[in-house]
Amino acid sequence: MRTSSSRRGRRAAIAAVAVVVTGTTLLTGCGSDDDNGGKGGGGGQGTGKITLRVGTFGSFGYDDKTGAKLYAEYERLHPNIKIEESNVSDGQKYWDTLKLRLSQNSGVADIQAVEVGYIAEATGPAMANKWIDLGKEGGANLGDFLDWKVKQATTGDGKVIGLGTDIGPMAVCYNKDLFAKAKLPTERDAVAKLWAGDWAKFIETGEKYKAAAPAGTSFHDSASGLFNAVISSDPVQYADTSGKLDWENSPGVKKAWETAVKAAQGGLTAKLRQFDEKGTWNAAFKNSKFATVACPSWMTGIIKDQAGPANQGKWDIAAPPVAGNWGGAFLAVPKSGKHTKEAAALAAWLTAPEQHAKVFAVNGNIPSSKDTLTSSTVQEAKLPYFGDTPVGKIFSSAAAGITPAAISRYDGQVKTFLTDNGILDIEQRGTDPAKAWENVKKLVDDKIDQ
Repeated sequence: MRTSSSRRGRRAAIAAVAVVVTGTTLLTGCGSDDDNGGKGGGGGQGTGKITLRVGTFGSFGYDDKTGAKLYAEYERLHPNIKIEESNVSDGQKYWDTLKLRLSQNSGVADIQAVEVGYIAEATGPAMANKWIDLGKEGGANLGDFLDWKVKQATTGDGKVIGLGTDIGPMAVCYNKDLFAKAKLPTERDAVAKLWAGDWAKFIETGEKYKAAAPAGTSFHDSASGLFNAVISSDPVQYADTSGKLDWENSPGVKKAWETAVKAAQGGLTAKLRQFDEKGTWNAAFKNSKFATVACPSWMTGIIKDQAGPANQGKWDIAAPPVAGNWGGAFLAVPKSGKHTKEAAALAAWLTAPEQHAKVFAVNGNIPSSKDTLTSSTVQEAKLPYFGDTPVGKIFSSAAAGITPAAISRYDGQVKTFLTDNGILDIEQRGTDPAKAWENVKKLVDDKIDQ
């Protein structure tokens, strides 16, 4: 799920949740006491209910409003449990705040989502001991998950600190109405052929769109989003094969940077910052201001929520120029939470194959469990918002082509610097690309202690 550039991408877009904490709060600000005033140290098996707080970013699809209603289901199965979710839009701020609270052993939620861009930092030496070992607590069957997903969340001494929620196989979502008005094909296979095999062809398609674009619209939403899509399709991203940060020499970073810069300088984007807190990006979905968006599986839920009922049936999904994985996340349980035993059990239940299937059916998040990924439930799935689009077939095919890249514990930060402080400056302020690159280098040198 990013994801700031790490939002799901999860990905993170503002999701409808069971309880949303707004304002400046980025995580739950207090521990999870029993509702009857007790501290819940014994698990709350007395007369009072236990309140379990879940901290997330983006659209995880668990909530009771637009999601799969998993919280309500779990509460019915466990009458002594009440669940509250705190959800925010900015994944980088979420992670920065979570790190601070972990360092203070205070103020964390009982369950905290961790985006894949930060999982190497979460499992690293400085943070590995902050989490419950979910390989031993909660009852999760680690064999259910994709092997590489488990490996990503495993510490050097073998503890599994996160259970996989989803992965982010990528496609391109496009507005059929805008494509038709720009005299481009609208049938998904024909659309995919426009850019098959090469992101440069995607740029060429954008130039064709621009030449006949409906007034007030752009081909693509965001140059930063395009950067994330391109680098997510490259086997070499921010780290070398050993997991050491090496972003300046990365062919993946170079290709993604050059592609995004060309789109920005060519006027092919709507110059939007994805997941901005003012909601400008969200509003642009509703108002049909752009024709394409890089579309990892979790983006389908965002399109549904933000484009809204008036645009149902207008969006379709085509194969991307190159297969890739953007985003995906984990659920982790901080040791400093108030109800670690109950939280571990909830995390295991939320990430079990049965719940993965329910979330996919409603939200489109591609599961990280092996059997669910290959099941007919996913393979044959369609999402009502996208009409007869074979969503399951498109994304499961994309998932089969994923080759996970090596990740470093600094990937999320570097990605944010490159997108929010580099490409966005080129796109919105006309900054010279060479200067923007130097600005990013300075930020990395100043902010990251390797």
